[in-house]
Formats: sequence, C-alpha cells, structure tokens
Amino acid sequence: MTRFQTIALMGRLGSPEVLETLLHLYQFLREQGCRVLVASEVAEQLPIEVEVRRDEAAIGRESDLVVVVGGDGSMLGAARSLAEHDVPVLGVNRGRLGFLTDISPQLLEQEMGAVLSGEYFLEPRFLLDVTVSRNGEVIGEGQALNDVVLNSGVSARMIEFELYIDDQFVYTQQSDGLILSTPTGSTAYSLSGGGPIMHPNLDAMVLVPMFPHTLSSRPLVIDGNSRVRIQVNELNELHPNISCDGQLNLSASPGDVVQVHKKPERLNLLHPLNHNFYAICRAKLGWGSHPREK
Repeated sequence: MTRFQTIALMGRLGSPEVLETLLHLYQFLREQGCRVLVASEVAEQLPIEVEVRRDEAAIGRESDLVVVVGGDGSMLGAARSLAEHDVPVLGVNRGRLGFLTDISPQLLEQEMGAVLSGEYFLEPRFLLDVTVSRNGEVIGEGQALNDVVLNSGVSARMIEFELYIDDQFVYTQQSDGLILSTPTGSTAYSLSGGGPIMHPNLDAMVLVPMFPHTLSSRPLVIDGNSRVRIQVNELNELHPNISCDGQLNLSASPGDVVQVHKKPERLNLLHPLNHNFYAICRAKLGWGSHPREK
C-alpha cells in the first residue's frame, strides 16, 4: 500500500493542456484507491464534479503528497504556500524548461505508478525570507524558492546600496540591482545574469550584481546560513523594487533596509528514482551529449 493515501492536485490555470493532464491524473489516482483533493480554483475549471476541493492552506494540512501540474512558475508559487506544512511536492511538466517538474505527461501513469509504489526519493530545498524595513519598522515581507532580486525598477537606471553579510560590510555598489539566489534558483534568473550553476544539495547562496558600475564586481557565493543586509542609499532618486521569484513584488524607498536569510522551513521535492540533475542540465541548457548517447 502506498504511503500517499491523500494526494492533492494543483496546477496553472488557463491552460487546456494543464487541465487535460489534471483530469487524467485525477481519474488515475482515484482508480488507484487514493483520496484526491483538488485546489478549489482548479476544480472550478475541470469538466467533471470532483469529490473534494480545498484551498491551499487546507491542501497543505490534509495531504500526504501534492502534485503540481504546470511549469516551474507553478512550482514556485506552490512552494511558497506549502513549505511550512512539510508535505512532499511532485511536479508534472507542462511548461518549458521544467527544472523543478520531473514527470512527463506522456509517461504519467507509468511514472506516477512507480511513485505510488515507493520508487522515489526526497530532496529538501531551502527558501529565502526577505523583509523590507523603514525606520526600524517592517513594511513588507516575502519568501522565495528561486531568488530575491533588488532592482532599480527603471530600465537603464542605476541605484546605489551598501551590502553587509553577517553584519560585516562587503561593499558599496552602483548597479541595476542585485540577485540573491538559492541553489534551486541558480539555473534561473541568476544564470542569465552570469551567476554560477550550483548543485541543489549545496547549502549556499550566490549574490549576482546586475550590470555593476565596476569591472571588478563578480558573483559571490556565501554560506547558506548567512544573513544578508542591503542598505538602500538615502541619496537615490529611484524607489527600488524587490521581487520574490519574479512573482511577488515589494516596494522600497531610499534609506530602507532589505534583509534576506534562509527560511526555517524547507520544501521537500519528490523525485522519481531516475531523476538526474546533470542530465536535466544537458537537456535544458543544451550541453553536449555523452558519446554513448549520440
């Protein structure tokens, strides 16, 4: 008997392909004898009447496994809402890159059946907590699985800020902004900004300057338990934007303080046994294939 007796389904709205996969998955899981919860907004779009619908908070509390159908963006949103519930999360890829979504829709029953049979492993991923403070008072907060990005909010305009790590001054920088990425996010926006690819199991963060006004500023890899503080210069004319995974946005003003550190709760990603990080990089990033694969 599978340990996953109650399985919840979430997915990206507005996509016929996603809804088709969610319907297939719902019917398959019911045939396997599982109790299936469906996110309320998803249930409203399915062409059948589902037995149990729940909001995201209830899904986190009541399910043994959450399956997210969509792309990495769908997984990022689910991660932020589910991390505190310590429930495993599995992704079915209906997006483009799919670094976080393992299962192919074409092999849905085969790979999902293997997971139900116990053929899987769990991989914890840490998230980042971010707060924005003004005059010692927190005015905004968020969390991110991929990255926290401080940016000027205006194209081709720089901001100035001071960077501190564990209360030690690092530098004053003029740039378009700064990307603070987890290992999970190192293959996302950080990569396009020239940051390194980090294996997901690393306990580290990378700080990637965005078009800095100096040739000597380079990405900086730091301990994952570090506490990062960014002091926005009071002389800035612009009001910077802080984005979490490119989905949640916070506003800052000159003189504000942005603090970022590891979130206590982790996301438990569930992978099929054939999951291979380097194979995913080869496929998604166009790396050269192995001689035996040609």
